[in-house]
Amino acid sequence: MIKVGVVGGTGYTGVELLRLLALHPQVSLTAITSRGEAGLPVADMFPSLRKRVDLRFVAPQDAALTECDVVFFATPNGIAMKQAAELVAAGVRVIDLAADFRIRDVAEWQKWYGMEHAAPELVAEAVYGLPEVNREQIRKARVLANPGCYPTAVQLGFLPLVEAGLVDTASLIADAKSGVSGAGRKAEVHALFSEAADSFKAYGVPGHRHLPEIRQGLARAAGAPVGLTFVPHLTPMIRGIHATLYAQLKTEVDLQALFEQRYASEPFVDVLPAGAHPETRSVRASNLCRIAVHRPQGGNVVVVLSVIDNLVKGAAGQAVQNMNIMFGLEESLGLDLVPVSP
Repeated sequence: MIKVGVVGGTGYTGVELLRLLALHPQVSLTAITSRGEAGLPVADMFPSLRKRVDLRFVAPQDAALTECDVVFFATPNGIAMKQAAELVAAGVRVIDLAADFRIRDVAEWQKWYGMEHAAPELVAEAVYGLPEVNREQIRKARVLANPGCYPTAVQLGFLPLVEAGLVDTASLIADAKSGVSGAGRKAEVHALFSEAADSFKAYGVPGHRHLPEIRQGLARAAGAPVGLTFVPHLTPMIRGIHATLYAQLKTEVDLQALFEQRYASEPFVDVLPAGAHPETRSVRASNLCRIAVHRPQGGNVVVVLSVIDNLVKGAAGQAVQNMNIMFGLEESLGLDLVPVSP
């Protein structure tokens, strides 16, 4: 059994991670930390976990994290980078669901996240945990940077086109929408029901923190810098991301065959039939990314539709997928989840 610790188990990503780990046949939950809720039974905060998780939250300084095989950080940005080195030195593998280790350029990370990085030496070592790209590196990783939700949906949608050199990478466009849970489990006016319901808005148009992460991944696939316009939107739903992606074709290609071949062996990427329009509800509570590719009016613009559950494939589910790879388990173990409908 894999002894697992979870740092920061009180947010939406944290409870989703606990839901998945509680069902995992090879996981033994050892410690779940919280600074503010130490001593509280986890199931008292999250009744959905009754008879599944019997632990109490424990203060971080009292948690026996160095006795774990792997520790997940479901914490705000800036936490994992302060604790990861001690865990790695003790032989513990670290999976960070925040952004501390995602961006290779430390100066770039500091610009977007507004703080000094506490462990730049681990940034150089960290593996970016998009299994569809870095599966082999993930197997050996000691520090795993779990991708963001928008970056997962956008990169998986663009990758077949960019890897094959078929589109103009100077003018990529990602128009993406997220449910309110993407803002986290905290009291903020914009996320209140009466503020978010019956409305729809863009945000972060001048620049969003996920932009450099997406550009980094696509530049690696292209072998050169890319030009990307990324506009996120807030939608009045709880879960889900829908990314509509645009690119200019440079050459003729069978787009449907390209996408089907690229993801033929990927357990969590589902390329839909030609003409399909994926919905966020078709992936709700699952680790799936569903993709459809279109060429409107037979022109030179490719439109890719990519949907994920932001809390699963966009966060906790992908983290468990990465853990499975790191420990030599079947990649889909504990993640063979049928989406919830309605």
